[in-house]
Amino acid sequence: MNVTELEGKHFRKMVSVGAKRLDTNAEYVNSLNVFPVPDGDTGTNMNLSLASGVKAVETTVSEQVDQLAAALSKGLLMGARGNSGVILSQLFRGFGKAIEGKETLAAKDLAAAFTNGVQTAYKAVMKPVEGTILTVARESAKAGEKKAKTTDDVVEVMEAVVRGAKKSLAKTPDLLPVLKEVGVVDSGGQGLLFIYEGFLEVLSGKISEDEVYQPSPQEMTEMVNAEHHRSVSHHIATEDIKYGYCTEIMVKIGEGETVKQDFDYDTFRNHLNEIGDSLLVVADDEIVKVHVHTEHPGEVMNYGQEFGSLMKIKVDNMRVQHETILENEDAQAPAQPAERIPYGVIAIAAGEGVQNLFKSLGANYVISGGQTMNPSTEDILKAIESIHAEKVIVLPNNKNIFMAAEQAAEVSEVPVVVVPSRTVSQGMTAMLAFNELNDLETNKKEMSTELENVVSGQITTAVRDTEIDGVSIKKDDFMGIIDGKIKFSKTNRKEATLETLKSMISDDSEIITILLGEDGDMNEAEEISAEIERLYEDVEVEIHEGQQPVYPYLLSVE
Repeated sequence: MNVTELEGKHFRKMVSVGAKRLDTNAEYVNSLNVFPVPDGDTGTNMNLSLASGVKAVETTVSEQVDQLAAALSKGLLMGARGNSGVILSQLFRGFGKAIEGKETLAAKDLAAAFTNGVQTAYKAVMKPVEGTILTVARESAKAGEKKAKTTDDVVEVMEAVVRGAKKSLAKTPDLLPVLKEVGVVDSGGQGLLFIYEGFLEVLSGKISEDEVYQPSPQEMTEMVNAEHHRSVSHHIATEDIKYGYCTEIMVKIGEGETVKQDFDYDTFRNHLNEIGDSLLVVADDEIVKVHVHTEHPGEVMNYGQEFGSLMKIKVDNMRVQHETILENEDAQAPAQPAERIPYGVIAIAAGEGVQNLFKSLGANYVISGGQTMNPSTEDILKAIESIHAEKVIVLPNNKNIFMAAEQAAEVSEVPVVVVPSRTVSQGMTAMLAFNELNDLETNKKEMSTELENVVSGQITTAVRDTEIDGVSIKKDDFMGIIDGKIKFSKTNRKEATLETLKSMISDDSEIITILLGEDGDMNEAEEISAEIERLYEDVEVEIHEGQQPVYPYLLSVE
């Protein structure tokens, strides 16, 4: 079957199925993480980022492809987590820009959109590395462009894109030596391939309805109400709420005595759109789920019964909810300062102890996050807004958060700079150089310079057997990581920690800090401290309760 026009209904389903395919395989993508540490999160980050895009698409009424692509781009931008999520958002940002004004896409339009996405993503990355998701995106787009010169069939173009992605992914170990050393393909490229395969399944007609990404009714509510936080609620008067009842129903299609007509998704959705807003409808062959804000919840239920039996019903009076929210928030929320503070510093860190340390060093706000739970662009933006500062410094404390932080800085309404701290230790050292009398760029320069004065170490557990950088690693070994490189793998944690610290210490070292994680042991840490101070008379060891996950010990040497 020749398909010469990609319509909005196709694109909507492509996004949904692509997300479903990625969601199903997210853990596999995580497993491709080069380092055998229990924080491989590429699949998780891409999955959460794309889920944010899906939510934006599902709540968009328009069936024009350009409008749906714009919604996808915005959703991805705000939900982007980790470098892989940010790159994914840039790919579809460029995709959407390329098709502005187009209600439908021809084969050449689709190919050109993928190409523009690649160009946008490459511009967003400071130092593009080949053998990554960028390479897979570029080569797949190139294959699509080539095919579009010989066919007007969008299916054939998408097939070429997928073939190009598979071919490029297989070659990533040849372009990035560390991938070949570990024996894996690039995780981000693999995640992108899963998305593109979902796109193709829709266009080729091979996808069954039950494979479409379908949120639960609770998730549907969260999608529509994601922005109903204090900043929104306090700008809306209760009497200004047009549709007062948040209504959710689930219908068993074709069942019961009330059935009057066969279910048609477009007809069903269009009718409900006329009697409310914030509409979300997801359906398969057996069930349709609805979330809508309306003044007539009974009408929604009655209409649903024309297609089947009501399985679930939920109605909330949003005017009452709104008044309650305002009362509670006014009682609990700290008063906003009458004027903006001159400076705000935001740090990103996991573990209550680590977060408290950052606050004691002068951070105004600490976002809970780090390894395994990278905050999104929107999370960082909300933190920027909440501290009510004239200018803001962000300390990511993790290289996988750099791009989301930079993206937040780019769209923030106030000036923001990102100090490229790769570890918690670097972030804490950078805080010591912060001077409120300096301008943003001077602070960024001086705080960034301080990053070079600390050596960072991490102790964690290997999740698989492998060999990397000449270190033979066995599953469940304790690994010593120094400034991002695995240096030791030992069966004994204390031994691994001691060896790591010995390699970090130099003749100029003065202070050693051990942050005790959730799985750390204070007695063991004190034994390690005593041994180090015995071996190195000129150094002082400090131990703090960090309570961070994943890493029993975070180490720093200054």
